Amino acid sequence: MALLVRLLPLALALALGPAAAVAGRAKSPYQLVLQHSRLRGRQHGPNVCAVQKVIGTNKKYFTNCKQWYQRKICGKSTVISYECCPGYEKVLGEKGCPAALPLSNLYETLGVVGSTTTQLYTDRTERLRPEMEGPGSFTIFAPSNEAWNSLPAEVLDSLVSNVNIELLNALRYHMVNRRVLTDELKHGLALTSMYQNSDIQIHHYPNGIVTVNCARLLQADHHATNGVVHLIDKVISTTTNSIQQIIEIEDTFETLRAAVAASGLNTLLEGDGQYTFLAPTNEAFEKIPAETLNRILGDPDALRDLLNNHILKSAMCAEAIVAGLSVETLQGTTLEVGCSGDMLTINGKPIITNKDVLATNGVIHFIDELLIPDSAKTLFELAAESDVSTAVDLFQQAGLSSHLSGNEQLTLLAPLNSVFKDGTPPVDARTKNLLLNHMVKTQLASKYLYHGQTLDTLGGKKLRVFVYRNSLCIENSCIAAHDKRGRYGTLFTMDRMLTPPMGTVMDVLKGDNRFSMLVAAIQSAGLTETLNRDGVYTVFAPTDEAFQAMPPEERNKLLGNAKELANILKYHIGDEILVSGGVGALVRLKSLQGDKLEVGSKNNVVCVNKEPVAEADIMATNGVVHAISSVLQPPANRPQERGDELADSALEIFKQASAFSRAAQSSVKLAPVYQRLLERMKH
Repeated sequence: MALLVRLLPLALALALGPAAAVAGRAKSPYQLVLQHSRLRGRQHGPNVCAVQKVIGTNKKYFTNCKQWYQRKICGKSTVISYECCPGYEKVLGEKGCPAALPLSNLYETLGVVGSTTTQLYTDRTERLRPEMEGPGSFTIFAPSNEAWNSLPAEVLDSLVSNVNIELLNALRYHMVNRRVLTDELKHGLALTSMYQNSDIQIHHYPNGIVTVNCARLLQADHHATNGVVHLIDKVISTTTNSIQQIIEIEDTFETLRAAVAASGLNTLLEGDGQYTFLAPTNEAFEKIPAETLNRILGDPDALRDLLNNHILKSAMCAEAIVAGLSVETLQGTTLEVGCSGDMLTINGKPIITNKDVLATNGVIHFIDELLIPDSAKTLFELAAESDVSTAVDLFQQAGLSSHLSGNEQLTLLAPLNSVFKDGTPPVDARTKNLLLNHMVKTQLASKYLYHGQTLDTLGGKKLRVFVYRNSLCIENSCIAAHDKRGRYGTLFTMDRMLTPPMGTVMDVLKGDNRFSMLVAAIQSAGLTETLNRDGVYTVFAPTDEAFQAMPPEERNKLLGNAKELANILKYHIGDEILVSGGVGALVRLKSLQGDKLEVGSKNNVVCVNKEPVAEADIMATNGVVHAISSVLQPPANRPQERGDELADSALEIFKQASAFSRAAQSSVKLAPVYQRLLERMKH
């Protein structure tokens, strides 16, 4: 039996033969899409593929799972048709496409796959048809009939007027002197053509689309006796210029030429590699303010960031875009590339004016709008694009514009526009000083901030950083959006105006008339020194009204008992700083008294032990004060808690009584047990 188990895998491998190896080979994206199309079409018979056709056009696509359910290509609706998969044909009276296409030479296969125009032009040359019918092994990327028909008239005339040179060379450029199937068509592959050994650029995208010099592969792997035919949707032409050389010869790239030279990127753009250059035209540069353009052109670092933001890390032909996708630039930023009908879009804008200009090291798309990255912008430019325009207006009115547009290393803490829905403060000396405390003296990144960190402001204050489970706060204000890092400054979008601390907790309480009774109570309880020294406290401060709302007898008793008063007041003091922005659904905050306070937030109202906070986030150098309208009671002092203790005692007595009853039934000596039970019941 053991020998049989060891021999079974070998027997299976011998039985399956080469098919097992093929089945285990990873499929290319094109093959996976074709497989999906087969699955969707199998109900119509063998070798039937589901094909999506864009309504109102002749464009067809094998369908992947996402497109199948969305039923859209580049935002346009599609209809599903069912056709024979590549390499198969119908048989009269039979379901599906049961028969393989007859195997013939390359010339005859062109007619079978829908490239009769290529077949016709092959006939016109003297030498090419014999090659296609003779011995050998070739690959031809055959343009469809529609591809030939869409050629500009002058181009087609120049080809057919000199069939044995121009037309022959053009057709030979579509051929490779060996058999190349789709599983070999890797992304970035360069195939040597039969015209002067010129390269053909292959790109194989994750969505299953394969392009040949940016022409889309329509149907692949049509086998012939002497090679293979792939049907493509364009007539392709040779490429001899690099991206840099195309920039140098195009009149519309005059400003771009100067920018590339100043940035030193010409070496990259004329070297090896496969890039996509979203090349801004002269018009694109003219659209931005002259001051901004001159600043960037005069700053090598900003200029390099700008141009790198226009270069994608791999070649991206227009035909590969059938839906929105995120692509990374050399700058490290992400662009959203999409399409709407025949138009390509960048970040949702149809700014591409000329697409698929092929180079030896990639592809160029002309764009008429600059894609300026955050890293090339001033703080003022960053803020202008964010939801903080009201705060920016305040900075300008206060005469602080130079800090936003200069080369000072800063972090701007800019409140959201919604913070000022009830109006803006008057711009006076006090407001100007407050705004200066919204500028931190160094360029920060929020991901490097840590709990307890202090930040120095232009106004001379030190601000503290608080890190909570779901928020990151600076004093009472929390970061509301991802930070934007500019050329010299970083923009933090904040959820409220920041209030720097103005003294210790005791200073804050003494300076506010609402807390006169609390201040007196703290002094009576001997807690003044605690709230004056360095520390991290959260104080839920009962107002005078809170004390006055207590029954007089209870209030007088509390205020006259220093020990009990200290115990109650310590219950109002948490042992860490908790600002309102750090409160989630529920936070249990340990008090100096020992018990925990339950702090929660609902409908933007902070509550402690279910009591609403009247005013939150009065910042102090050693903590934060939240004003409350009631005096909190520790759990041991609450009637409900005492009731819970009585209930626990009653339950324990009941358990002992049950044990007594069971013991009586078992004739156990009960005197000691009975005596203990009676003693408990007396209490």
